[in-house]
Amino acid sequence: MRFFRYTILLFALVLWGGGLSSTISHWLYEIGFIADDYRFGDLYRLSALPQFKMAQPDCAPSHRSSDTASTQLYLIGDSFTEPQRLSESDFQVSLFQRVAWYNQQRIQLNPDKRNVLIIETVERHFREHLAIPIIEFIVEKDTTQLGQTKPSLRKRISDDLHRTDIEERLESTLFSQNWAFWFKELKASLTLNWFNRTNSKVSLSKDKQNLFLKMDTDTTQKLLSSFSELSDQEVNTLVDSVNAVASRYRQLGFDEVYLSIIPNKASILETNRSDYNHLIERVQNNPKLVVPYIDTYDLFKRATPSPYLKSDTHWNCEGRAIWLEQIRQKVRI
Repeated sequence: MRFFRYTILLFALVLWGGGLSSTISHWLYEIGFIADDYRFGDLYRLSALPQFKMAQPDCAPSHRSSDTASTQLYLIGDSFTEPQRLSESDFQVSLFQRVAWYNQQRIQLNPDKRNVLIIETVERHFREHLAIPIIEFIVEKDTTQLGQTKPSLRKRISDDLHRTDIEERLESTLFSQNWAFWFKELKASLTLNWFNRTNSKVSLSKDKQNLFLKMDTDTTQKLLSSFSELSDQEVNTLVDSVNAVASRYRQLGFDEVYLSIIPNKASILETNRSDYNHLIERVQNNPKLVVPYIDTYDLFKRATPSPYLKSDTHWNCEGRAIWLEQIRQKVRI
């Protein structure tokens, strides 16, 4: 009996550790105890509505990269350009280096190459990203002189632990396997059919054919929503910020800097929900903007079928292909 109690206690501690520690959760994922609960889309993960359950597609790589290409591409980006969605193979470049927002990488530019920087952000986070200095890439003249400081043990432990989202991570640890989805879907369907309610983090389109992040449609989310108020003064401030960032990176050695704002799903599929603030158009068409931009807004509006995944906030393979084609035409890579 004592062995049984200690076994149960140890099992509970491992599960708790999976919710708290990235290292432990990664190990549980590697041994197959935890499944990828994003495999059917982030919106399905939040809503558990079976009509929005769809396996994530694998989009074919472009196989365009080349060691002899004259261009080296650097990208500051969010989840739309994560490694599982985009890679060096998709561009005709000799080097592709990406850094996520709010992270930092030290880089050394090759003066014998064409150095291009793309600043990519989804629409919902554009106002946040441009409100603070963008220093994700730190350009160094000689990276061989940089001392590689190893983080302290205390810092490594602090980075590994998740204190704010432990409940969500613990839920993923316990209920990420297929057996749990049946119960989640049953509860979500009953809640929608009986009470016309969904998970508080998502919202349904008026015709109930599309699912969005609640932050995209909730007008109380002042900096995030496609339908919150956006003054001309703030647009001008955002444009000034884009211009300043591009100017600084050009002074640091980049030959060209481009801006890419990816539309929120709701901005394309349900603009009649309320008063759309037209952030992307107002920034891109602002006469003060001197930075070239990758325009997918107009193309996404005209795209048939939808350029977005049914179960996810991100683009599908067709939407991804539209963006890549615009990159190749505009940036010539």
